[in-house]
Amino acid sequence: MAPKEFDIEGRTVIVTGAARGIGKGIVSVLAEAGARVLATALTDRYLGPLASEMAVRGHPIETLVADATKAADMDRTVQRGLELWGRIDVFINNVGDSVTKPVVPLPGSQGGLPITDEEWRYVLDVNLTQAFLGCRAVGPHMLSRRRGKVINISSFASAKVFVGQTGYAAAKAGLAQFTRALALEWAPFGVTVNAIAPGFFPDPETSTPEQMERARERARSLAPLGRSGETREVGLLALYMASDASNYLTGAVVYLDGGMTLT
Repeated sequence: MAPKEFDIEGRTVIVTGAARGIGKGIVSVLAEAGARVLATALTDRYLGPLASEMAVRGHPIETLVADATKAADMDRTVQRGLELWGRIDVFINNVGDSVTKPVVPLPGSQGGLPITDEEWRYVLDVNLTQAFLGCRAVGPHMLSRRRGKVINISSFASAKVFVGQTGYAAAKAGLAQFTRALALEWAPFGVTVNAIAPGFFPDPETSTPEQMERARERARSLAPLGRSGETREVGLLALYMASDASNYLTGAVVYLDGGMTLT
């Protein structure tokens, strides 16, 4: 039997970007562990099937279509959580995306159109601004209760960079520092803020078998542990961060990347 500090039965959790991939892995683990989960996504395309799947498995969840990059939608998300449960114990900012383009055309390269102003702003908004908006929406509630846990999903790209990933790397590094700064700001009020920085976690729902194999092969060559991650593994780390077992942890950015940032 697990120590009582890991028990999250009845804990109330909001997860953004939750319909597939890492978000789905987080929702699945936390719901299995007994948490009451509100999962949000930009559309119902994967959110509806996720809710149906969790209900069949005996772990029903609540869902809400919302854009995490819009302040009004994040306010509405928090309000929905309060309507459902009267409190929000854990808020997980999981939205993210990347655009792989150089800042300017690279001499001698074929094609390689540079990142546009719109793409740059999109990458910053979807990886960094969304977490700011989520924290701003839930912060007053958690601070007034003098308890709560925020978990931001960053990336190994906050520490290790690749060509064409300037926007994504800058946004995820910004998210890591945002996590640390906000942890310091909210620590006197009993609210912890931590981040998980995943490595390669290919999503079988949105990738062809060939794309999955290419992703796994890349992970085998770049990760010292020699494999890509399973989305459930992010959920298991989120379970620790959402539980009382992590009450003395704040301002941490935990790299769940098979050792990629060590090389």
